[in-house]
Amino acid sequence: MARNHRLITDVDFQEAIDRHASVRIFKDDHIVDSNAVILRFSETTVVVQTHVSDLTYYDRSACEFFEMKKR
Repeated sequence: MARNHRLITDVDFQEAIDRHASVRIFKDDHIVDSNAVILRFSETTVVVQTHVSDLTYYDRSACEFFEMKKR
C-alpha cells in the first residue's frame, strides 16, 4: 500500500529528485498527473516527466505535489 507525503519545501522537492520518486499532482482538488518524476524545480515551476518525451510544467503555487511512498 502506498502513502502520500506532501512536497512543500525545496528540500522536499530535492529529496524526491534524488530518490527518483513517483509523484502525484493535484490542481483544484483533481489529479492532473500521476506516476511522474520530478526533473527540476524553481520557486515558481516544477518540471515533471511521465514518459520518455513527455515533459510537463506545473505552477508550484497552483498545484499540490505528493510523493508516493511504498510501504
